[in-house]
Amino acid sequence: MAPFLSYEDKGDTGASVPPLVLIHGHPFDRTMWDPQIAAFSPTRRVVAPDLRGYGASPVVPGVTPLATFAEDIAALLDALGVDRFVLAGLSMGGQIAMECYRQFPERVRGLVLADTFPAAETPAGRKSRNDMADRLLREGMRGYADEVLFDMVAPYADADVAAHVRRMMTGAPPEGAAAALRGRAERPDYRELLTRVTVPALVVVGADDTYTPVADAEAMHAALPDSTLRVIDSAAHLPNLERPAEFDGALAEFLSRVDASA
Repeated sequence: MAPFLSYEDKGDTGASVPPLVLIHGHPFDRTMWDPQIAAFSPTRRVVAPDLRGYGASPVVPGVTPLATFAEDIAALLDALGVDRFVLAGLSMGGQIAMECYRQFPERVRGLVLADTFPAAETPAGRKSRNDMADRLLREGMRGYADEVLFDMVAPYADADVAAHVRRMMTGAPPEGAAAALRGRAERPDYRELLTRVTVPALVVVGADDTYTPVADAEAMHAALPDSTLRVIDSAAHLPNLERPAEFDGALAEFLSRVDASA
């Protein structure tokens, strides 16, 4: 059966090291991982899906819980013959990565949580996400993208990077983005789960991230039994795009450690 999700699958399928699976955030697509696909596919298999409702994957309106995103990823990896892997997610992608670990921890060899946080939504946050979902369905993505662009990337970000981020946001289907917002509004609390993670973890955050500040990353680092914390200077919410050399350096060190333990 053909995979439900659109995806990038690059690198050596016969490599002895675990594949790297990359989960994008909202409202982006798999091209947010272009620097990492280029950096790591020469030495390992790298799989980067478009989540349902984003990029070239099917748009499913309504409500998309994090559990559904995780089930989609498991089905894709089954179809690709990927059993065990290192899992990396940024922002919403990090929350989906936590849900993946909740559902199938035995498949995860290492966990990378970038610019994300594990707590359940607050009542005010639930209202805000549902209100934003209504707005995206009513108005489309452009106004929202213009408002939040320089929270996603820092105001001093490279112009080409900012343009790429804006293209991803304005290209996201409003129905898919709204469904994800409604699903995230009802997400569970993953803080206790983090204390039970038995694989190495890497926590990464941009120093100037206002959505998920450094304090959130420090709290995850403290909760995880075996984790490394890396704060990327001169970056906001998307350090993998804003400062790819620094992000990739941190990820490469982590992957070397996971590979050695494997």
